[in-house]
Amino acid sequence: MIYDLPGDTNMSPIVGMLYAAVKENSERLRLITNGMSQEEVDFRGQNNNFNSTAQLITHITYVDLNWIFRIRDQSLPLSLIEDYGPMLGEDNRLPMVEGVSLNTLLTKREKVLGMLRDACIQLKDEELDRVVAFGHENEKLATIRWGLWHMADHNRYHQAHINQLRKWYN
Repeated sequence: MIYDLPGDTNMSPIVGMLYAAVKENSERLRLITNGMSQEEVDFRGQNNNFNSTAQLITHITYVDLNWIFRIRDQSLPLSLIEDYGPMLGEDNRLPMVEGVSLNTLLTKREKVLGMLRDACIQLKDEELDRVVAFGHENEKLATIRWGLWHMADHNRYHQAHINQLRKWYN
């Protein structure tokens, strides 16, 4: 097997490579969650004090959705905020997600990945330098290039949490 990050033929080379990193990590997320029961998807650690796999997948998906609309230079529509959000609950933590099947969570994730693909097809390498605001109150600035890299890195970061939850559950 040869590992690579082949870009989509419809994308600029650097955009395609960054998109491929996000796509690969999304495929890895599907692999590491394969076979989880509903109880395991909702498991929050022995003392119920960690984010569940369901919360983490929902969070990853919502963060990516926000980045897609930054790439498009558009506001996130209220209908998508209602479907995928919010970013944080009233307690300033990830919102509780319980009883949502792994298939539903991953299907929503795939829809967002499809939206990202569509956005990246429109994006040119020269636009990767464009700076956008992000953060809970848009208090930070980053380039689109960093945002695409962050999508891949953020996904992988939370996969480590999911792997730890799986170890504890078993």
